[in-house]
Amino acid sequence: MAEVLTVAIGIGLAVSLLFSELFGLAAGGMVVPGYVALYLDQPLSILLTLLVAVVTYSVVHLLSTFVIIYGRRRTVSMILIGYIIRILMDFIPLGSFGTIDRIAGEESSLAVIGFIIPGLIAIWIDRQGMVETLTALLTASVAIRLILIMIYGVDLELVKL
Repeated sequence: MAEVLTVAIGIGLAVSLLFSELFGLAAGGMVVPGYVALYLDQPLSILLTLLVAVVTYSVVHLLSTFVIIYGRRRTVSMILIGYIIRILMDFIPLGSFGTIDRIAGEESSLAVIGFIIPGLIAIWIDRQGMVETLTALLTASVAIRLILIMIYGVDLELVKL
């Protein structure tokens, strides 16, 4: 997995830079599209990650009505709260629900992607808007996944995990 992850992040950096230069949009952070591209075969994990990112954004936005949060504080708050929510999600037995097992399949593991990924996505939702961030992220991730398939072949899942 380490080699595929390394290549995915490298390609993700290039694609993120390309999106930023061509469209003026950040794809949820420089490394995020590479990680998400590796999980495109697990859409429920991606949805869960995006849900945690939106909750993180909402919590920090709510906190900013009571506490002065701007600049570095806002960035660190997004990453820290995303990290805490991600840790708390480990205590929720998501795989035990029958409907999720039927949708995801028994082989699929339902989990939030990474520990800082939701916070990075939340930062860009805050900076450029939800629709812009999520569409750029998903488009960049699909482009990265296609490049990875061209490099490693269709059986990318076997190489990944």
